[in-house]
Amino acid sequence: MKFGVVLPHNEIGTDPEAIKSYAVGADRDLEADHMLIYDHVLGADPNWHKDWTGPYDKNVAFHEPFTIFAFMAAVTETIEFATSVLVLPQRQTALVAKQAAELAILSNYRFRLGIGTGWNEVEYEALDVPFDHRGSRQAEQVALMRRLWLDDSLQFDGRFHTVTHASILPRPNRTIPIWFGGIAPPLLKRCALIGDGWFPLGTPNDLSANAIATMKRIREENGLSWQGFGIQAQAQYRGGTAERWKRHAQRWADLGCTHLAIATHNAGNTNVEEHLEAARKYLDAVR
Repeated sequence: MKFGVVLPHNEIGTDPEAIKSYAVGADRDLEADHMLIYDHVLGADPNWHKDWTGPYDKNVAFHEPFTIFAFMAAVTETIEFATSVLVLPQRQTALVAKQAAELAILSNYRFRLGIGTGWNEVEYEALDVPFDHRGSRQAEQVALMRRLWLDDSLQFDGRFHTVTHASILPRPNRTIPIWFGGIAPPLLKRCALIGDGWFPLGTPNDLSANAIATMKRIREENGLSWQGFGIQAQAQYRGGTAERWKRHAQRWADLGCTHLAIATHNAGNTNVEEHLEAARKYLDAVR
């Protein structure tokens, strides 16, 4: 199992030197295998949306994934970057394909594109994309992006997209891995059939085990190998101990997890050094 870190998006701040220090520290000092980043473009104002129940609002900071990962790729050497997860259906597909291709190329292919369908209707509205049919739209987006990464002149006639003999350039010289986040049955089927990996939402419990078994069965029924299919879980630093972290990691390993990243936010860390030190304690415990 490969161990990584989760970017403390709301606590890292906006100082370029601090962000650089975090990236370099995770890459060189911690030798983390990968770094995850969460994604939201906008946050709703709970003072206006009186019944707001979402986990995030306008007061929570999210760095733009492609921009910050491109910045980090320039100062790192081996760490892999992954979106966990990019809300794909609220974005223009060809533009995401272009951005992902550029990041993959400039990072020497140290990039996994994790995608989800999202939950924030306020965000969809602001981005001028219908909230309905986002699952169907996501499936078509994956098909289109993979064609755009490959074809020199693409004709694509889909339910949501039309491309008339056009292409992106530069194109990657290999396909970019696409991993799905979510737990709903339609998502698990979509992930099993067209995904390269899965981001669980919860803990290594029966629900996660059943989801993995479901995807294995779907892949087997469709002649798809399970070998090489990834599972990216997360652990929380807050409230943890070395023994708890080790037990948690072993439970994920028993389920076949391939990647596990430590989230150090919401744990009282106030600067880059403290976040890196917290991640070090976790990594020392589980490796």
